[in-house]
Amino acid sequence: MPSIRDVARLAGVSHQTVSRVLNDHPSIRPETKKRVQDAIVVLDYQPNLAARALVTSRSRTIGVLSATIGEYGPTSSIASIEDAARAEGYSVTTVNLPETTPEAIGDAIRQLAREQVSGIVALAPQVRVFNVLRGMTAGVPIVSLQAASGADGFTLSADQVEGARAVTEHLISLGHTDILHLAGPQDWIEAESRMRGYLDAMREADLSTFPPIRGDWTADFGYFAGTELARRRDFTAVFAANDLMAIGLMHGFRDVGIDVPRQVSVVGFDDIPVAAHVWPPLTTVHQDFPVLGQRAVEFLLAEIRGEAAPNYGPVVPQLRPRSSSASR
Repeated sequence: MPSIRDVARLAGVSHQTVSRVLNDHPSIRPETKKRVQDAIVVLDYQPNLAARALVTSRSRTIGVLSATIGEYGPTSSIASIEDAARAEGYSVTTVNLPETTPEAIGDAIRQLAREQVSGIVALAPQVRVFNVLRGMTAGVPIVSLQAASGADGFTLSADQVEGARAVTEHLISLGHTDILHLAGPQDWIEAESRMRGYLDAMREADLSTFPPIRGDWTADFGYFAGTELARRRDFTAVFAANDLMAIGLMHGFRDVGIDVPRQVSVVGFDDIPVAAHVWPPLTTVHQDFPVLGQRAVEFLLAEIRGEAAPNYGPVVPQLRPRSSSASR
């Protein structure tokens, strides 16, 4: 196996210079960095990450703190973080929170610290998790992929409010005036943001609103809501806060004889892969999770290197009109 000194000899530099290149030291001139990188490619040199961690007290590892397991959005975000980190020569270690108490969050942060991560991406979908993280000091840069009310500069997010506004305005443009909102759980940042977008769009159209129905993100709850709502029939459209609840809702409507979209239009949020293949295909809001993961890694690496962090605006979700919504 080639060593760091073999790379140094081929590049015509000291082994300390090679080490600085490997650690992205800002003092290295571009032409020197290129010679070292070319030598690494020629020799197929593989840095000893364990040894580097002993010297620098940091591994080339990004920690991911996740407060949800199995949800499409967080799972997609973690996959995109791993891809972006790998492209930069970093690995990813993920810690899933068993519960969202301050003690559990503190234990997770300490676990990542023991693994000497260089930075942390927090998937903190609940307001209480976000607030605890904001008040903690981890000793390394932290970036969150959700933004709560009053959030500061360490967050990256999709514009959930704008996405919800767009899908509600889509229903209004189709002639619907009696629109129900099947919301997500209380205390979830995304649920609150999507409900706000719905309420904003309804208010701006001078339309009255029904009290939002609080769900739990699952298709089972959507199905239950569909069978129960069939007794009311005082609405012509439903905006479900995520696709799983929307799909369950359509199933419930179908089982009690309500035709979607001829009698009731249904829209969702997230654009999960199956949304285009249920019947009828679900109108929803697409979020660019790969872009969020890429930005999270870029933000952390800038912080790690002592560079100015990129000033990103929110990622704007895109409406995906399909057959589950129709003119009134």
